[in-house]
Amino acid sequence: MDKLTIPTAEPFFFPGGKTGCVLVHGFTGTPKEMRLMGDYLNGNGVTVIGIRLAGHATQISDMVRTRWSDWLTSVEDGINLLSDFCDNIFVAGLSMGGILALMAASRYTIDGVIAMSAPYIISNDWRVKFAKQISLYMPFVKKEQSDTIDQKTTKDHVDYTAYPTRSIAELNELVSILHSDLDQIHIPVLLINSKNDKTVPPSHAENYRNKIPSNHFELVTLENSGHVITEDIEREIVFNASLNFMRKYSKQ
Repeated sequence: MDKLTIPTAEPFFFPGGKTGCVLVHGFTGTPKEMRLMGDYLNGNGVTVIGIRLAGHATQISDMVRTRWSDWLTSVEDGINLLSDFCDNIFVAGLSMGGILALMAASRYTIDGVIAMSAPYIISNDWRVKFAKQISLYMPFVKKEQSDTIDQKTTKDHVDYTAYPTRSIAELNELVSILHSDLDQIHIPVLLINSKNDKTVPPSHAENYRNKIPSNHFELVTLENSGHVITEDIEREIVFNASLNFMRKYSKQ
């Protein structure tokens, strides 16, 4: 039987120690963009699960049918699975995965959250507010060229080749709901962004910093990476900062 999941884009689970991390990929992305981070964390004793968000890593028509609550449920599944193995649970997400990680921090019992390249707003384009209606006659939006510097990982990157317009509407609603939930985040937070990110500049991280009441807030700003910082040239900085953050806030 043919596989439904795109080859190399499968979810993954790497058992390790009592500290666990749910890795959450981005909008139209796949678990593969979190795989290098998963390998690194697990190599340093962390139990890792790289989830596949509903509607992702199969075919783009599957994503059109999903809603933001389906994506958040995928994250919740990962947390529930890790709770059987780990005493400490962190959620780390990239881009929309970072939004979902912060949403999880406001709703579930976890020990810390890592949001990487997480947008505070989707776009200032007025059409975003009407994406649901626009999707009826323009179902997909063409993607721009990747800003990832590392050409090898760019070549190996797996995602959908376009953005489903209906899903943009869901993403915009997700961000709006997160804004109303930010005051519920009191656990440790690590935000990682890059100055060279063409999609989410570091100012988005500052907006989160000003809205989240947590007393344990850390911010790492990269100099040269593009948006997908888990695959770009400064990824070791990302991985090491994340590992140190989890070690710092894990209960002994």
